[in-house]
Amino acid sequence: MRGMIFKGSAIEVISWLRRAAALAVVLVGFASSALAQDATTAGAATAPSPTLNNMTIDWPITGDADNDGVTTVRFRRQGDAAWRIGMPLRRVPAGSTEGRSWGNRHSGSVFDVEAGTTYELELTLTDPDGGSAVRNLVATTRSVPVPASGGTVKPATPATLASVLASANPGDIVTLGAGTYAGFQINRDGALGAPIVVRGSPGAVVTGEVGLFFRNHVMLQNLEIVGRVRFNGSNNISITGCTITATIALEGHTILTNLRAENAYIADNTLIGTTGWNEAAFGASGANLGEGVIVTGPGHVVARNRARGFRDAISLLEDGAAVDQFSIDIVDNDISEAADDGIEADFCAHNCRIMRNRMTNVFIALSSQPGLGGPTYFVRNSAYNVVHLPFKLYRGSVGDVVLHNTIVKHGDALNIVPGRTISRAYFRNNLLIGGPAGTFNGFDSGSNRVIDAATFDAASSLDYDGYGTTLPSFTGRLGAVSFSSFDELRQLTSESHARQVGLGVFATPLAFPAAPVTAYVAPNLAIAPGSAASDAGEVIPNVNEGFRGAAPDLGAFEADAAGGADPPIFADGYE
Repeated sequence: MRGMIFKGSAIEVISWLRRAAALAVVLVGFASSALAQDATTAGAATAPSPTLNNMTIDWPITGDADNDGVTTVRFRRQGDAAWRIGMPLRRVPAGSTEGRSWGNRHSGSVFDVEAGTTYELELTLTDPDGGSAVRNLVATTRSVPVPASGGTVKPATPATLASVLASANPGDIVTLGAGTYAGFQINRDGALGAPIVVRGSPGAVVTGEVGLFFRNHVMLQNLEIVGRVRFNGSNNISITGCTITATIALEGHTILTNLRAENAYIADNTLIGTTGWNEAAFGASGANLGEGVIVTGPGHVVARNRARGFRDAISLLEDGAAVDQFSIDIVDNDISEAADDGIEADFCAHNCRIMRNRMTNVFIALSSQPGLGGPTYFVRNSAYNVVHLPFKLYRGSVGDVVLHNTIVKHGDALNIVPGRTISRAYFRNNLLIGGPAGTFNGFDSGSNRVIDAATFDAASSLDYDGYGTTLPSFTGRLGAVSFSSFDELRQLTSESHARQVGLGVFATPLAFPAAPVTAYVAPNLAIAPGSAASDAGEVIPNVNEGFRGAAPDLGAFEADAAGGADPPIFADGYE
């Protein structure tokens, strides 16, 4: 045989051929194994703990080692013919941080749907390596909790309240008459559609703690409390329209659960803390005290509250105390004078939605320390006079999704220096403006750059954001790249569609917060039509649909092409 010479006996040749064939089988097996790892095997998709206006989707998988699977979402009200497009689910590889781990999955949310409504969801998973799948789900959002129609009204006085509560039945409405009440516990349960209601009336003041421990279907309405509400281990609790003033004796908190609870509705309350807005109060070790709202467990809605004068205005529990923190909505709250974090979404397992909140005079605006795989959504929040950080994505945070936020802060517009890698973050359509930096209570507000954010990993994606500074130079670092001009930011980093912006983009004249220890009045941060922030964003289904003009605007508020602008949903600042 030309070109090939076999030495040895025919038996040796046969042996060689057999070994070659076996090797070929092994190589084919390796190739098949690699293909099997890259292909997706889809598990059972679920829609756990729908809230009033948002729905969570969680779809566990195996395989897809190269993380190139994509899941698109369609949804519609049950019975409707037309589908709406949702934001694609986030790809969440299995991982761990801070002693917490999570599984391999696709996960995400459907935003801004109607309360008390059943929806059909269609999920389409596409993996170029194989294993594509379609799943259909049905999910029903919760209704806004209300007292039972025709519930029995039971008047109470300071002298009779204990006996009235002891005999309360589902559907009863206990009304507190004028007078001063000591703190009390509610030891009875209501029922679905027939909660036990405790309602305040003019001149009724509670001093101390209102306690609900392992209760179900209880509502607190229009109470004036000097103290706090604690609902440890309680489900389906509603706290609305109350004015609660914190006390140092009760740790400076106003509404909290220290244990896993489900489906609380905390809305339209005024929460007043004990922490002043001064430099000594700034930071985790500052002279500050108390949280406005603390929750842990799934399904909570914290909406339209006004909170001022706390360490952290609204917070999830952290470390070992954090339990099942998913499907949580923190939306439309008005926050001021938070000496550490405006909103602390730490240890969110997935699908915590921090949306449309306004923050004024906060040391740190938004915290995810850490996100546990994600997604943790920060969408259309606005903040003015942020002292230290706009986003605290620390302790190895994974899976933060940061969309359409407006931040005007002292120092660097975007400074994130955690010392650990930030993984799988996704930034789009944000409007971030800073200026000269300084140091406050041992913490700096930046390094006189526009961006100082060197710890994003390669799986993170930042683009279509607007950056500005009142400094004469435009310098910074993003990921592994340093830049010395706006053009270099676009040319050398992932921010190839970034816009350079300034304080002139706002419809109402706005000053740089040069003296951050000042308690500024909340400004209007709506942008001016035709400004550098107009028509500069990326289209994101179910997040900015209905935008005006050629493309979505940057920041929290969409300008009107006719000359007006969407006003912030909040009233003027605190009186």
